[in-house]
Amino acid sequence: MRAKRGVRAGLGLLLILMLTMTASTARGAGSPPPTEPSPTTDAPPTPTIARTWPVGTRPLVLRAWEPPPTPYARGHRGVDLAAAPGAPVRAVAAGRVHFAGRVAGRGVVSVELSDTGTPPLRTTYEPVTAAVDKGTEVTAGEVLGTVEAGAGHCTTTCVHWGLLRGDTYLDPLTLLPPWLLHRGPSRLLPVLGVPLPPQT
Repeated sequence: MRAKRGVRAGLGLLLILMLTMTASTARGAGSPPPTEPSPTTDAPPTPTIARTWPVGTRPLVLRAWEPPPTPYARGHRGVDLAAAPGAPVRAVAAGRVHFAGRVAGRGVVSVELSDTGTPPLRTTYEPVTAAVDKGTEVTAGEVLGTVEAGAGHCTTTCVHWGLLRGDTYLDPLTLLPPWLLHRGPSRLLPVLGVPLPPQT
């Protein structure tokens, strides 16, 4: 009799265990698969600290930033700016030169931007013949080098401008404040108390 009770108790426990496992599996079946957290979820927003464009005063954007859906998928991890060969390439904000050298036959300069959080933001510029060395402190507008001809991936001469926080690529245009991003032609305004010249 005791043996039968022991068998029944064991079978009862086994049945409860199986029902518990089945219920938890059923609950998991309807839920979406777990996903890795986005690396940019907790990242601070990109500050609009740029004080100049990398090239020219308002260069033509030949190709915009196209974020890849996954880290290794196709996309465009930066923006391409039209530029003449030999044109100066400038730091858009203050920082320290993180890298200055050649990668895959192209000149690259990277600047770690000051006071932009942890990890700090880094801007990249290529193809550029560097005029600075690694570790150099630069200010906004300071010349980093000159545009190399024939080394880019554009149909015409261009500078590929990138922005990263850690290993995550961001849109570099977000560094530009609205007055610099959308600046139109200059307009002269009348000065109070100064008469306008006579119309002829």
